[in-house]
Amino acid sequence: MQDETRRAHWDKAYQSKGEAGVSWFEDAPAVSLDLIRRHVTIATASLIDIGGGASRLVDVLLDEGMKSVTVLDLSPAALDAARARLGLRADAVHWVAADVTAWRPDRTYDIWHDRAAFHFLTDPDDRAAYIERLTAAVAPGGYAVIATFAPDGPERCSGLPVVRYDPAALAEVIGPSFRLVEHVKHQHTTPWNSTQAFQFSVLQRVTH
Repeated sequence: MQDETRRAHWDKAYQSKGEAGVSWFEDAPAVSLDLIRRHVTIATASLIDIGGGASRLVDVLLDEGMKSVTVLDLSPAALDAARARLGLRADAVHWVAADVTAWRPDRTYDIWHDRAAFHFLTDPDDRAAYIERLTAAVAPGGYAVIATFAPDGPERCSGLPVVRYDPAALAEVIGPSFRLVEHVKHQHTTPWNSTQAFQFSVLQRVTH
């Protein structure tokens, strides 16, 4: 899927359904926050939220004192929703409207967070581009928290096919620059009370 087509798809999803009307909405991103807390010190860490869109993770990180937060999403509509919700606090966040597979990181981060972006990359070239950016953006010794649909999760989301992963399969795809250090299975409840099986994996950037 071309960048412009992807952007239009996700803009439409947010504009037509609203922040709380999409299947991946979480009022409180508890699993992500717990994994982030376990691996970095929030007050001093830098984090980039890939596909963060209108997610409320950024709100909680600011509440807990994180000073260096970047939210990247290819949908300007989603980022606008998050900025509007945060009000003046939005100025404390670095907002990037870009497709992660085409974006060029200009710095490194202690932690890369991605809840449900990577599994939409069904094309091997897109996955390779993502992994190139991931490897460049995470500091040696830093972490990536990547959540995808689990093998028993949905085969499609928002009208698009996904690739489902267990922890070992994800670690194999990400490659030798990272090692799997933790994984958590999670049943996400959608706004309409159905459940989706997610797999959260924590991978550490290998130091050479």
